Amino acid sequence: MLHSVRTRRGMVTAPHHLAAQAGLGVLQDGGNAIEATIATAACLAVVYPHMTGIGGDGFWLVAEPDGAIWAIDACGAAAAAADLALYAGVEAVPNRGPLAANTVAGTVSGWRAALEKSGSTLPLSRLLRDAIHYAEHGVAVTKGGAEIIAAKGAELRSQPGAWAGTYDGYREGELLRQPRLGTTLRRLADEGLDSFYRGSLAADIAGELDELGSPVALSDLQRHRASMPDPLHLRIRGVELFNTAPPTQGIASLLILALAHRLPAGRDDGFQHVHGLIEATKQAFLYRDAHVGDPAYMHADPQALLDDCATLDAMAARIDMEQALPWPNPSQPGDTCWFGAADAEGRVVSCIQSTYFEFGSGLVLPDTGITWQNRGSSFRLTHDGWNALKPGRKPFHTLNPAMARFEDGRVMAYGTMGGEGQPQTQAAIFSRYARFNVPLQEAITRPRWLLGRTWGEESVTLKLEGRFAPELCDQLRAAGHQVELVDAFTSTMGHAGAIVRHPSGLLEGAADPRSDGQVAAW
Repeated sequence: MLHSVRTRRGMVTAPHHLAAQAGLGVLQDGGNAIEATIATAACLAVVYPHMTGIGGDGFWLVAEPDGAIWAIDACGAAAAAADLALYAGVEAVPNRGPLAANTVAGTVSGWRAALEKSGSTLPLSRLLRDAIHYAEHGVAVTKGGAEIIAAKGAELRSQPGAWAGTYDGYREGELLRQPRLGTTLRRLADEGLDSFYRGSLAADIAGELDELGSPVALSDLQRHRASMPDPLHLRIRGVELFNTAPPTQGIASLLILALAHRLPAGRDDGFQHVHGLIEATKQAFLYRDAHVGDPAYMHADPQALLDDCATLDAMAARIDMEQALPWPNPSQPGDTCWFGAADAEGRVVSCIQSTYFEFGSGLVLPDTGITWQNRGSSFRLTHDGWNALKPGRKPFHTLNPAMARFEDGRVMAYGTMGGEGQPQTQAAIFSRYARFNVPLQEAITRPRWLLGRTWGEESVTLKLEGRFAPELCDQLRAAGHQVELVDAFTSTMGHAGAIVRHPSGLLEGAADPRSDGQVAAW
């Protein structure tokens, strides 16, 4: 992918082409960007089941035509039964299995909140139509999906539930049918989205979770509501940046750009640019890992930090522009889908959802076909402190959708999957586009870097795609970075995307060549 897509009437970008087309179809049928985003999200749950699903969580940022920007937190909390006694005898919450499925799935509640806010006109049956079709009639397995099925099969096929009977053994290009998930999506269309939490579907889900050994009960589902906290915001030269509040790592994404703004820019993808963003990432992650989690348990105020220029100046002053800070700190893994939409009215959406690890907890509910997330496996089994497990507590989230509003009237929605890599990729894309005027698609296609690990890997090196100039790699090594070269286009760097709405109404979009996605536009 070399060139940005441009149009005026509507646009969707997603990491799977069928999902982008599903969203575009809703725009063409008179829906708005929020309705298109739900169609895209539902379709991704079917065509990209290794990355996302209705058994996970989601977060939204929406820019309205009048300039207002609002957010949705669709994060599920730990079950009432998910206490320390439940995990007696183990040192950590398992990554897979019933005890990893210890939080409510919030994604569907986010769809409901978005529709209530937007005043939807299209019926749910239309929004979920394409997702239902692909679940019932099948979708070709992607290369990435087949690779994950093969790589993770040993740990997933042993889990209770229907994973083995649903996904195991599929190879690239084979037709994957998920009829039980299709039936569940039909029920949501018929009964309403709230049925997932307080209807007959909720009772069925709770029964299946109980039978498989998960602590999530019907009462936990019934208590859940999506919330709409104020987004975090940061003003730098010529632009106001937005991201989601805790429990997400949105503060880290904004901090990287706040600190980098105070550093020498150099030239695009030169040593000062890349080194500066990497070192800003370290400072941002140190703050994140010390403070960010469920806001009900936090003592720090992320927005106050973003508003405190003196403190930001002091943080930036800790960065040595010639020498790398020794690293690593503990990394945050996770797999995700970011997608965006824009309509002719001027509404722009940045959305992200995930089941955390590939196929989440590995629990696929036998009757409803839902893959349940393992986001709660990040909880620490301790009485107090950062991300300590407590009933009703929200887990720390790597998910964070990004948005920017430029003084010249442009609105940019952007994001990526990739756990620890999300803030880093956001910083690379935004700085290339906004600071160095790199065309939008080129900003995503160019080589990227990742400090730390993602996709379940243990390596914590500074990974650079092989397309970077050799002299940059040498300079980074000389500065003390532990450089590891990886493939030229690797999913390790995430599946990014972006949409920019210009003041004229022109829409510009980009998708990641590392993904199976596209920009769908009309």
